[in-house]
Amino acid sequence: MDTNRKVVLVGAGFVGMSMAYSILNQGGVDELVLIDVIKEKAIGEEMDLSHGLPYAPQKMTIKAGDYSDCKDANIVVITAGLAQKPGQSRLELAIANAKIVKEITENVKSSGFNGIYIVASNPVDLMSYVVAQVAGVPKSRVIGSGTVLDTARLRYLIAEYLKVSSKNVHAYILGEHGDSSLVPWEHCYVGCKKMIDIMKDNNLPMDDLKKIHDGVWKAAYEIIEKKKATYYGIGMALNRLVKAILNDENSILTVSSYLDHEYGQNGLYIGVPAIINKDGVKELLELKLNEQDQAKFNHSCEIMKENIKNEIDPILKQ
Repeated sequence: MDTNRKVVLVGAGFVGMSMAYSILNQGGVDELVLIDVIKEKAIGEEMDLSHGLPYAPQKMTIKAGDYSDCKDANIVVITAGLAQKPGQSRLELAIANAKIVKEITENVKSSGFNGIYIVASNPVDLMSYVVAQVAGVPKSRVIGSGTVLDTARLRYLIAEYLKVSSKNVHAYILGEHGDSSLVPWEHCYVGCKKMIDIMKDNNLPMDDLKKIHDGVWKAAYEIIEKKKATYYGIGMALNRLVKAILNDENSILTVSSYLDHEYGQNGLYIGVPAIINKDGVKELLELKLNEQDQAKFNHSCEIMKENIKNEIDPILKQ
């Protein structure tokens, strides 16, 4: 890895800037470049962030730049695109954002960029597929934020429910970053004890598991209804992903990854647990799903495949 740890952020909206602010606070990046279609916005954000540097944990260069800055970057994070409106499903965003993300990827590629793409534009599973098709790099080097935020929400809600630290909750959300996601409860642990066993041993109603999962996927809609957008949680999650790559951590995160016959599926990006290091996705952790969970996962994949065929592939052929 280059000693200069450089990250380029494309999209200086709420999500991108929440990630940038998180990086500023936590450190770990030497150079952060902001690119936005509204150049003045990127310059304003550069100034505002830079004024916090005297209180930041480390020296860092922040600047508003352009696509030529991607050439020697370790990571390019794409958060640009239209935001989800109240009542709008993530998939309804697909067509408009696919065109935007396609153009961005072409610009990044033409700079000679040879690092790792992190995609957060929604619907993220489909946008990750767009980037992978256009960028022409190994699929392991294109990572969608997938269900990292959903998984954080799940861990938080389980921790609240059981009154334990969320850091000791090992639970994952699989599938679409959206309404068809699933929780494989058989593979959820608190410490080293199965969540299902904790429920049984404490005579807790199993119906509460569904309520917890409902709380996860409804959270985005609820936040959007109350404050118009959700960005702090995903900003933190994206910074977590950046750190896992830059520090070559081999950390397990539920990202949107390309499936090549894992889980019996192929040719799409979707949220699954993956080992993340300096090369991107090192490998996928394939969980043995029970029949019910596999059926839910297949359903989530079918939604993606349908959207790829009907909405995404026609745009990629343009």
